[in-house]
Amino acid sequence: MPTTAPGSLVDADDYIRSDRLGITFISFIDDNLGAERYRKALILGAGWNRWPLYWDRVERQPGKYDWSAYDRLVAADIRNGLRTNAILLGRPAFWQDGDSIANLFAPIFADGSDSADADTAINLDNPWAQYVHYAVTRYKPGGVLAQHNYFSAGQGIRAWEVWNEPDVAQFWNGGSQAYARLLKVAAIVIKTVDPEAKVIFGGLLYATNPAFLSRTLRQFQNDPLRFQYNWFVDIVAVHSYDDPWRSGWLTKVVGDTLKEYDLTRPVWVNETGVSVWNDYPGPVWAFSPDKRNRLATGQQQANFLVMSAAYAWSKSAEVVFYHQLFDDCGNYPAGTDFPPHHGELCADGACFGDAFGLYRNPRDADCFSQHPLANTPRPVAQAFRLLAEVFGKQSFLSLSHVGLNDAVTAIAFRRSNGQRITVLWNNTAAPQSHTFRAAGAAATVYFLNGEEETLPAVNGKYTVDLRPATDYSFPDLESGRSSAIGGEPIILVESPRS
Repeated sequence: MPTTAPGSLVDADDYIRSDRLGITFISFIDDNLGAERYRKALILGAGWNRWPLYWDRVERQPGKYDWSAYDRLVAADIRNGLRTNAILLGRPAFWQDGDSIANLFAPIFADGSDSADADTAINLDNPWAQYVHYAVTRYKPGGVLAQHNYFSAGQGIRAWEVWNEPDVAQFWNGGSQAYARLLKVAAIVIKTVDPEAKVIFGGLLYATNPAFLSRTLRQFQNDPLRFQYNWFVDIVAVHSYDDPWRSGWLTKVVGDTLKEYDLTRPVWVNETGVSVWNDYPGPVWAFSPDKRNRLATGQQQANFLVMSAAYAWSKSAEVVFYHQLFDDCGNYPAGTDFPPHHGELCADGACFGDAFGLYRNPRDADCFSQHPLANTPRPVAQAFRLLAEVFGKQSFLSLSHVGLNDAVTAIAFRRSNGQRITVLWNNTAAPQSHTFRAAGAAATVYFLNGEEETLPAVNGKYTVDLRPATDYSFPDLESGRSSAIGGEPIILVESPRS
């Protein structure tokens, strides 16, 4: 990847807009929605944008809504041909009831029921139902915004996520029973307003409450409306950070949990990533492992993305979203900024920040604006582009997944045209040579730096050299492997023999 924005990679008509790949925070209401952010995401092949639609940002006083900022955001996504994963999130202080929402258990509709048709008024005493109704009515295809802007048929939001990380106290501390009600109310309102919309179970982190999904579904076991509204969930989302193996593992955990209730649902990994330590605003002075726990190098960040997506897709995850387009402010307050340094600012407060971005922040960013190569891509940007090129143009299915605890991990997929895709990497600290059976006479080998070569099969087999894994501090791997992030992966694409 060049050190300047890859503006010449593709023409506008060649944007992939992969339906299997998204990026979080391509835009959001606190950004100026500049065309440059969209252009950067589209160049890399993204098809989805994910951002929160904060209730407290639109209802500033009870019953008084201002949608203008979100109108601009939704319209910008539509103009740029991106689909939107919108998160219904946040609550105004005047509707807060302890850790939950006031009158959340009040009937959804004005007739005193929880099920009605689209012409039935929403209960004014259920503020959450009111907010969801206004949001979906406004932003669905054919909705208020679409009519005002003369959008084409089908243009609008169809993927509605109900809260973010409800299994984490930072976002939701009301418990699974209240979240079940939150989800049910949202699902019924969404489906009543737009029957074609998809309801997403808020992205689960599985950090401290591994049974949250099961406990929520248990609330619906005897609900008389569960079949009418598809158990109030169409998609389950998970979040996977730091260890790419978790992306496949969490996808499987969700599938196994759903089976307990005789359910199947698509799974989205709608946040995945790892922060960098060896590039500003990361702690570039953190040379010892204990100083950079759960942080990666720029190259490892690129490796992580390919591995995370491969693991997720191997377990039939539907969409993978990288977190995030730029570093922005991460988990730090707006205005957090400092020049590049080597630890000498640590005594004065925040001395490093989150460096998840596909791109480094530009000079006019609210935070971390002083990178000497501001507004340029990290190696992970080229990795994202490679995934879009290989996986974003045709449908594919997982074939096999081998070598989880071995020296080499190999995950195979098949495109709709019969081509086999194999993603391979080395899990050890020593170089590895790996031989495996060929499906065709030759394969194209893709490298993360954008290079490619043709590899002929010899006696019906391929032999590839795989780079070693490098040091990565992650002391508590669930999988029991020796390294969280393996060596630089390669991708082989081969056509079957005729």
